Amino acid sequence: MIDPELLAILVCPATHQPLSEAGGELVLRVNERIARGELANVAGAKVTSAVEGGLVRRDGRILYPIRQGIPVLLVEEGFPIA
Repeated sequence: MIDPELLAILVCPATHQPLSEAGGELVLRVNERIARGELANVAGAKVTSAVEGGLVRRDGRILYPIRQGIPVLLVEEGFPIA
């Protein structure tokens, strides 16, 4: 989904850790949590829209959503997934 050359330079805006594309199973689990109303972003706002993909921080604790083909790399928009 994300161009490999672009992915190679993208980092977490908070920690500067490298990012990798989320697998389909993780995206499915995140969307299930969104559908059940169980997921809030780092800012504490309830997430109500499903994501089409995501970028995961190297430590596996935060997923940044991909919406309409664009990674949303804002600290407050990340989802805790650990």
